[in-house]
Amino acid sequence: MNYRLIDFNIMGDSRGKLIAAEELSEFVPFEIKRVYWIFDTLPDEERGKHAHKELEQIIVAMDGACQFVLDDGKKRETVWLNRPDKGLYIGKNMWREMRHFSYGCKLMIIASTKYDPKEYIRSYDEFLKTIKG
Repeated sequence: MNYRLIDFNIMGDSRGKLIAAEELSEFVPFEIKRVYWIFDTLPDEERGKHAHKELEQIIVAMDGACQFVLDDGKKRETVWLNRPDKGLYIGKNMWREMRHFSYGCKLMIIASTKYDPKEYIRSYDEFLKTIKG
């Protein structure tokens, strides 16, 4: 499975906490080309349901929580994101589904490529064909 959970280094004192994510580091193993965020997703809604051919991502739940279902075509695993000091690295050719959003969930995504609609695999059947061939 081409994913892993990342424990970010937390710096802080009585004034608060800070986490820095720098490209080409142990926490972000790629050049950062895009940062975006998802918010105001309702608990009953599902997002994702796609894979990327080349894109790598790190996803952080800045507030709230949601569940990720990750699938490499052979195995499916479930991961919860619910802390701003944990990141989820998702590599190439991994199917992902996001669900069970808490009210107020805010996700920040750090991506290795700029947005390109041709980069997405939006059909699960097409995803299985792509990874097998």
